[in-house]
Amino acid sequence: MSKIVHPYAHRLGILRDWRHRWFSVGPKYQENLRADILLREYLLKEMRGMYIGALEIERGEKTLRIIIKTSRPGVIVGRSGEGSKRLHGKIVAFLTKRGAAVPEVKLDIEEIRSPESNAAIVAYMVAEGLEKRLAFRRVLKQTIEKVMANRDVKGVRIALSGMLGGGSMSRKEELKRGRIPLQTFRSDIDYARERANLPLGVIGIKVWIYRGEVFADTKGKESAQGRSGSDRK
Repeated sequence: MSKIVHPYAHRLGILRDWRHRWFSVGPKYQENLRADILLREYLLKEMRGMYIGALEIERGEKTLRIIIKTSRPGVIVGRSGEGSKRLHGKIVAFLTKRGAAVPEVKLDIEEIRSPESNAAIVAYMVAEGLEKRLAFRRVLKQTIEKVMANRDVKGVRIALSGMLGGGSMSRKEELKRGRIPLQTFRSDIDYARERANLPLGVIGIKVWIYRGEVFADTKGKESAQGRSGSDRK
């Protein structure tokens, strides 16, 4: 338990589900895996700045379903669905260019109602502030205050590393509020990494957001209900 593990992978099968879900894989496993990885990288690069919180891919025998979760769905959909149609065409063209099998592509866009509790969106907010040449300590404090103002968030931690403040030597700065219980399986911790591209170089950003425990204390409730029932009798 002393090893550093990825907070998302640490909870796979317990609180989290796989971001790539396949049904009826077939003999072309390597081709499909390569196509999915390249497609994810392409979409994240293409939709940078659209506040993407999560990207999930479901692959069936004849269909490819892409689920995009964002806090600004109107930016992706566009007027009368023009943006989503354009993105659909780009996905089909990308798969065709790579020589991958092109099944029926379905594009689903879901809205994230609470963007301050999503680590990927918060990480991009920090990167956006740094790319606007704002002071990194000011960006950290403002972002953490904004995240902690959300009722769902119990703790947040943001780490920056790189040429901070225009210095000639790379260093690491970190700010934390609340609790971040990384080793507890039932703790709902969202984690994301992002990079801010500055003239002096790249600044790495890591964000941990703790949203409380998933499993409620059902034993205490059951015992309390049992006591109240026995008192009535």
